[in-house]
Amino acid sequence: MGENQKHSYGLGSRILYGMAEFYGGGAFVIINTFFIVFLTTAIGMPAALAGTIPLVGKIWDAISDPIMGNITDRTKSKFGSKRFYILIGGIVSSATFITMWLSIKSQSMAMLYVFYLFMYCLFSTGFTILMVPYNGLLPDMIDSYAMRSKFSSIRMIWSTLGSMVCGLVPTLIIKTPTDKRAYLQCAVLFGILFLITSMVTFFGTWEKQKEPVKSSLSESFPQAVSVFKSHSFRMFLGLYLFGQCGMDFVSGMAVYYVKEVLNGYENGYFTYLMAVLLLSQLVGMVVFAPIMSSTSKRTTILIGAPIRLLGTLGLLFFSYEGANLIPILVMTAFIGFGNAGTLSAIFAAMADMAEVDELITSIHRPGIVSGMATFARKISSGLSAAAIGFLLSAVGYDSVLANQEIRQSAATQRGIALVYIIVPAILITGLIIVGIIFPITAKEFAVIQKEIARRKGEDTSKTTQEDIAICEKVTGLSYDQLWNKKNATLSKNK
Repeated sequence: MGENQKHSYGLGSRILYGMAEFYGGGAFVIINTFFIVFLTTAIGMPAALAGTIPLVGKIWDAISDPIMGNITDRTKSKFGSKRFYILIGGIVSSATFITMWLSIKSQSMAMLYVFYLFMYCLFSTGFTILMVPYNGLLPDMIDSYAMRSKFSSIRMIWSTLGSMVCGLVPTLIIKTPTDKRAYLQCAVLFGILFLITSMVTFFGTWEKQKEPVKSSLSESFPQAVSVFKSHSFRMFLGLYLFGQCGMDFVSGMAVYYVKEVLNGYENGYFTYLMAVLLLSQLVGMVVFAPIMSSTSKRTTILIGAPIRLLGTLGLLFFSYEGANLIPILVMTAFIGFGNAGTLSAIFAAMADMAEVDELITSIHRPGIVSGMATFARKISSGLSAAAIGFLLSAVGYDSVLANQEIRQSAATQRGIALVYIIVPAILITGLIIVGIIFPITAKEFAVIQKEIARRKGEDTSKTTQEDIAICEKVTGLSYDQLWNKKNATLSKNK
């Protein structure tokens, strides 16, 4: 869509905008659920070693994400800087997702490790090219706090649909966790789906043309780190990491939980579990959307997180072989429903971070901000995968037994059950704590936008003491330090 067209904010536009999140929400469900299983069970890699691959890949993300954010802000294109890279990234990310599931014949564990680490980094680069600009697109489409919430709600419904399809369909393709060919078949199918949905978002969105940021690539890292000067962004990262790590951990441990603790993978328990988790999340997205629009993103988190915690702790009473599946599915439904509230609110809050950063730096740089948010998303996945690998090893998980389709010991089964429940419960508790102190609601956001307009000379109203207090609370800086280009670097203002 051209920049001079009159754009619709209706349901159709929201659906087209949100479709790329089918990839964002779905790709990591497959990776978190099956990649470590693929490496440990199908390839035969030790769990502790396999778990380090996503985490080590984050070293590359620490380089690529800030650079991509800077590149996005510096780019000028007839499509818009964000949409141009959504087009490129949609193609690259789909291809690199497929290559991650290739299998090679090698007796050298070191060779296997290097190969899959390289493939993971290729995928992560593709994800960066697509998702950094996508995460920064909404601030350049829409200014309204309430309308951004509506667009983000539909985006999260697409995320949930992606999670549902990517959580359920692979269980129908991967009948046996040791079948290498099934993993690749699954990857090809979803690589094509990810490409289609990304292209729909490219063609169905628009972007306000803005002057590109004038900065060199060498400034990528100082600028990226300077985003952390924002108190709101630091709190947002807390929401992101606690909220997303919890769900990444659940999806990553789910196969082990069903197979080893419940002994029900071959009986379809995993499909039932994922179906209930994701269907309840979809219902929750519909329920929480009007709640978020009429209250705030913070309130939505503080409603959803305790529901997640209740469902998680409830599993303590039913996590053993032979347990009635019904209460397990009920607790899982609580987890999915509560996650809908936390996930939708966290992603909606991401779009508001660009304005806070602009008030601090006087520079509109949503690419840099979204680059760091995307990095946080990948860090959560990497930390979850690494924690799963180390914790499985700690409770005695034997990948050799798994590769031979032999069940783990009773002590290991009990350990897996406790890990599956206690770690997410701790993370959800952290989410609640950060949610309580998160400083932005609709009121604060309106003050920030008004203050930016004053600084640009577009608003002649007088700043009140309450406005000053809100600006300082949201940014974490004194009022006289705001709107300073020096804040976009690592230098300290006197």
